[in-house]
Amino acid sequence: MKLKFFITGGTICKRYNEISGALEFRDSFIPGMLERGRCKLDYSTEQLMLKDSLEMNDQDRQTILASCSACEESKIIISHGTDTMVETTRLLGQKLEHKTVVLFGAMIPYSIHNSDAIFNLGCAVTAVQLLGAGVFVVMNGHIFRWDDVSKNRGDGIFQRADL
Repeated sequence: MKLKFFITGGTICKRYNEISGALEFRDSFIPGMLERGRCKLDYSTEQLMLKDSLEMNDQDRQTILASCSACEESKIIISHGTDTMVETTRLLGQKLEHKTVVLFGAMIPYSIHNSDAIFNLGCAVTAVQLLGAGVFVVMNGHIFRWDDVSKNRGDGIFQRADL
């Protein structure tokens, strides 16, 4: 089984700029995180974009969908910003029925101490291997189906949509 990682950006990929004081994108941390986690699975990574998910638009989501549809792998992991992860998940869930797709991200950038990034990546890697076909959000040890997930902005967590 070969895994495909699509990198789209989000907080997980941001780093602190000491001069401006802003969080910004340079390169993705995902390949290095997989190495640090000693991931020995057969996988490949592809960077589609590096965007804050609040700046993502319908065309960006269509790019993600087209990439998932076109790749030969049936097990796909997407790093994504948490602010609009649910919107992307819903689009993919309605269109991708025969692949297992897991979206994950982080509330704290990987580059900052105490980030949840490596934990969420590990959970996503495990989940994509065990889940059947469908689209899922994997965050903070929880797995949510594409049609039953929401982001609780007050608590900074993902939860079932009906809560």
